[in-house]
Amino acid sequence: MWRDESVTWQVAHRPLGELWELLGQVDAVHGLYYLLMHAVFAATGAATPDAGLWALRLPSVAATALAASGVAAVAHHLTGALRGGEGGDVPSPAPPGGPDPSGRPGRVALLAGLGYALLPPVQMYAQEGRSYAFVAAAVVWATYLMLRERWVGYAVVLMLGSWLHEFAVLALPAHAFAAGRSRGWRLAAWAVVAALLPLALVSARQAQQQLGWLGRPSWQDWAAYGVLAAASLLLARGASRELVRVALPLALLPPGLLLAISLVHPWYVDRYVLYALAGFALLAGARLATARGWWVWPLVGVLLVPVGFWSAWLRTPDSRKDDARAVAAAVGALARPGDAVLFLPSRRRAWLLSSPETYGSLRDLALSRTPAASRSLQGVERTPEEIQAALLDPAVDRVIALLDPVGQPVDGYPAEAVKRQTLVSSFDLCSVTDVRGARVALFARPGGCP
Repeated sequence: MWRDESVTWQVAHRPLGELWELLGQVDAVHGLYYLLMHAVFAATGAATPDAGLWALRLPSVAATALAASGVAAVAHHLTGALRGGEGGDVPSPAPPGGPDPSGRPGRVALLAGLGYALLPPVQMYAQEGRSYAFVAAAVVWATYLMLRERWVGYAVVLMLGSWLHEFAVLALPAHAFAAGRSRGWRLAAWAVVAALLPLALVSARQAQQQLGWLGRPSWQDWAAYGVLAAASLLLARGASRELVRVALPLALLPPGLLLAISLVHPWYVDRYVLYALAGFALLAGARLATARGWWVWPLVGVLLVPVGFWSAWLRTPDSRKDDARAVAAAVGALARPGDAVLFLPSRRRAWLLSSPETYGSLRDLALSRTPAASRSLQGVERTPEEIQAALLDPAVDRVIALLDPVGQPVDGYPAEAVKRQTLVSSFDLCSVTDVRGARVALFARPGGCP
């Protein structure tokens, strides 16, 4: 369980009244997902992370399965429609001058759906207790309903996706390429925008607090988008016009638009537009279904080898930025009754909030109001002067400090600077334990180290 999942765990376990008040202050963008997970935890009785990790993650597994089946449904509809209907795998004559660009509908559907499920980023968020798999499922099935011209269903499903994460609305420009001339689509699109507006207004007030940690897109972000764009354009060559009109904009526009927006407002994270990979999977499935030559499937087999290793790595703690449960275990092994704890920076309190059995035995010196009392994610900390006075209290003999890994930038806020300076000037560093994505350091008064 990494720190984002730890936030899901502790927020979704709050009483509904406290959860509602929290969303008015922060994290409104994830509000619908937290409410869903609150219901899941209530239904499963998952009270501790060790017993309930499956309850935290199983909904994402189910959502990814739903998204993969949606990719298959979109592929089947598009290739079946080219043959004058949607029924089955009965081949029709190839067009003059080359192979049939549509392939067999069933084969295209199977390859596109499997291809989506095999993509490593999809697998990563299939096993994570966050909303991104749900958003992808909503966008994919909204795409299918758009193709079937079920406008009420389309609007409702895309509204749900946008309320699960508002950047799902970036699917609308992609859908415009396939349905922009339809009056029904225009009405549905405006309905989605109107329904999203209240959430957008609330989350806009929270944007600095929510996304202030983000910088502008890095060269790695642009390079990854370039690879996606090049591969998508290559796969689109020779594919049917209708499939390209749906799949290529879905693959390229949402991440491209978010990257462009992030030049002004740094909001880009690839998982926010995970659903764009559905467009890539549609193109890949269509290309594989119509591929000719003995070399095609051996090449696919060779490409699956690194995917297999990547997939195995994704199922280890090393695939996440940190490991909140491992941090809690390291703290539990080190702590003694009466020890104090300090988080540097304060947002790393998320590492212990999902482990009350460990956190509850420690004195949180910097905490003024708890997350529940302050209707916040991490709680409210004391002023720098109050933190310094608490650290210098003669009753504080040992402090367990939870730190970012070496090399991470340190926060320049006054309270964080006071924590660092007081620890260095008034305590000895006894030990440092490296944990995935974190350091657990023990400080003691001079001469007090074990």
